[in-house]
Amino acid sequence: MELDTLIEKFKAKDEKAFETLYNMYSKSMLGVIYNIVRDHDIAEEVMQDVFVKIWHKSDSYSSKKGRFFTWVLNIARNAAIDKIRSKAFKKTKQNLNSDFFVDIIESNDNLDHKTDAIGVKKFVSKLKQKCKEVIELLYFKGYTQSEASEALDMPIGTIKTRNRNCIKELRNIVLN
Repeated sequence: MELDTLIEKFKAKDEKAFETLYNMYSKSMLGVIYNIVRDHDIAEEVMQDVFVKIWHKSDSYSSKKGRFFTWVLNIARNAAIDKIRSKAFKKTKQNLNSDFFVDIIESNDNLDHKTDAIGVKKFVSKLKQKCKEVIELLYFKGYTQSEASEALDMPIGTIKTRNRNCIKELRNIVLN
């Protein structure tokens, strides 16, 4: 069947014409969409939405404005871009919440033997006592800054400043 005839039947809501056009263009559309969203399942979902959209908006296609394939391609491209800009898509791409891992580590005290595999502790031992305390809690025992603030009975601002200064001092020791 000639493409122009097929498109006219499609615009008249002929399901066979839709099926034929779907078979002709679905793989190309899926490739374009996948190159934007980089997830096969999401690309499949967007492609289905695109074909539903072109079915409902088939009367807006005009051969005077361009080829049918280009029209479908632009709709697919725009739908994929809309998808990656959506809040739902961005949320799925964020790191998992740390609460998900809450049961993996029994306590903050059991991290010592795991965290010194590269020998950082020998450099930390050269720091002043106030730095050792902060680095020990934040980096070797996995405390948050507010937990370290409570454990050391210091304002959180002091913990943050000490952390920054101590890391700077540690960097100087390691690099010299």
